[in-house]
Amino acid sequence: MKEDPSPMASVGPFNDDDGLPGEREQRHVHKVGVPPRQNLFQEFSATVKETFFHDAPLRHFKDQSHSRKLLLGVEAVFPIVQWGRSYNLSKFKGDVIAGFTIASLCIPQDIGYAKLANLPPQYGLYSSFVPPIIYAFMGSSRDIAIGPVAVVSLLLGTLLQNEIDPTQNPADYLRLAFTATFFAGITQVTLGFFRLGFLIDFLSHAAIVGFMGGAAITIALQQLKGFLGIKDFTKKSDIISVMRSVFSSAPHSWNGPTILIGASFLCFLLVAKYIGKKNRKLFWIPAIAPLLSVVLSTFLVYITHADKKGVQIVNHIQKGINPLSLNDIFFSGENVLKGFRVGVVAGLIALTEAIAIGRTFAGMKDYQIDGNKEMVALGTMNVVGSMTSCYVATGSFSRTAVNYMAGCHTAVSNLVMSFVVFLTLEFITPLFKYTPNAILAAIIISAVINLIDYEAAILIWKTDKFDFVACIGAFFGVIFSSVEIGLLVAVSISFAKILLQVTRPRTAILGNVPRTTVYRNILQYPEATQVPGVLIIRVDSAIYFSNSNYIKERILRWLTDEDEKSNATYSQGIQFLIVEMSPVTDIDTSGIHALEELHRSLQKREVQLVLANPGPVVIDKLHASGFANVIGEDKIFLTVADAVTSCSPKRVEEA
Repeated sequence: MKEDPSPMASVGPFNDDDGLPGEREQRHVHKVGVPPRQNLFQEFSATVKETFFHDAPLRHFKDQSHSRKLLLGVEAVFPIVQWGRSYNLSKFKGDVIAGFTIASLCIPQDIGYAKLANLPPQYGLYSSFVPPIIYAFMGSSRDIAIGPVAVVSLLLGTLLQNEIDPTQNPADYLRLAFTATFFAGITQVTLGFFRLGFLIDFLSHAAIVGFMGGAAITIALQQLKGFLGIKDFTKKSDIISVMRSVFSSAPHSWNGPTILIGASFLCFLLVAKYIGKKNRKLFWIPAIAPLLSVVLSTFLVYITHADKKGVQIVNHIQKGINPLSLNDIFFSGENVLKGFRVGVVAGLIALTEAIAIGRTFAGMKDYQIDGNKEMVALGTMNVVGSMTSCYVATGSFSRTAVNYMAGCHTAVSNLVMSFVVFLTLEFITPLFKYTPNAILAAIIISAVINLIDYEAAILIWKTDKFDFVACIGAFFGVIFSSVEIGLLVAVSISFAKILLQVTRPRTAILGNVPRTTVYRNILQYPEATQVPGVLIIRVDSAIYFSNSNYIKERILRWLTDEDEKSNATYSQGIQFLIVEMSPVTDIDTSGIHALEELHRSLQKREVQLVLANPGPVVIDKLHASGFANVIGEDKIFLTVADAVTSCSPKRVEEA
């Protein structure tokens, strides 16, 4: 960190050619300030405030009347009350266009995603009817489009079928899906209400990239059943089992007309997506392509009677809006715990995806979303959804991108989409009877391709090799084992990285950058020169019980290495060890104990320990523990330059 260049706080760089004391410029040296002591309650309150309320969520209520506070409270829970006052016809036109556009995309996707979750197709449509309405009233994002998504659908289907077989016991499987959705919502509301949103940040970006890429390939492979017309297909999701099932059934179980339908429309969807990517003004082409594909393929199957030739079709989608399902949720028995386990995992993944999408598009339009409010909104819509025959819904990246490009202004676009889904459930679902499963497979494959972000993986490799290990570990965990194993690998590697950084922090030897009072890492700045007889080490981490012993041993090893160099060149040995503590944000009792042990070890070597620029928390604890008195107040300096000028061996000789 750069030293304070102010004239009062800095001194001139040490010069070996300086002569008599009178020839050296004398400057004022500041002492390190000690902050006012706080009692236990004040310290605890400050910690809680910074941890959970760093964004000061109640600042708008300050100095307001009771009626105003009531209105602000309503706006905090229902943001639609706030932006609804400035809503106008121009915004409504944009939202209507966007709503109809994302509806044309979501209807065919929802039918396919329900199959991923091993649920009847109407439940995908149900999940794009009720949850978007709840979110429109409670969500803070203007752009996010709500509904079922591929990854969460696959995750839910995989975890649920491990508990209950959907073919042998479909009724209990459906009830378990509602139970998992209920607990997913409870998990999300709890994290938001208690402001624990920072917990989802433990899943690193690299791990998410790998997990999503692996899940996309797994989803695409699962679609080979419908794409090839295979009737007897494995229930496992790993690539080896899927490919074995595909090739063991070839070619007698493959259906030619099914393959022709799937391949033709997959090419059409990919071309439409390519056109939309090349010309953003034509975004509506890839948006309506899935629905157009469903209409055309359904018409072709109907007029050619392809279902009589082995082409598998949807058959029946129940007509009507969501039936109530509160009584179907397991609130007792062994299935409660099963639903809870599945719901927590699905809820966290859904939350991670939605928050990432919301922040991305909020950044594009230069507005802020409240992560904790988003969690409460998402959780509430899933709790309500579980009681109205929905399964876990969240933000969809593909639909949100279309919503954004279609010119949406507010969450009213979700209400418009929900209205179109309502009309579909009431009047249009019988028309999907002859929709071939192959077209649903093609739609899902074209949708999940975007989840394979190879450019991000390449960038991760170039930037951070350990992050790439997390990325590739999560990727291979998903495709070679299962979604839950891949998720476990992703979380494990993310935690491993945190532990490694905490337990093995970086340290560096500093040297003086020529013609400045700045001291920097000699590896980063080769021109920086070390001061003879003085070893300056910077610790780039807080000093806790988990790393204190390592830091002490690493400093002593640096000292040993420098002494060996000095002996080899017959030069001046190290007499002063300056520890630059600017990056040390905190220290605990184990850290102070390690400094005491370091001080004793240095005394045996006749080396003086000096500290430079400890922060307010650190200096307060050094004084409270008495360590500041042990090494001496005159051995704690505001800057490294002060410490070097005061402690240089030549200056001692002159004195």
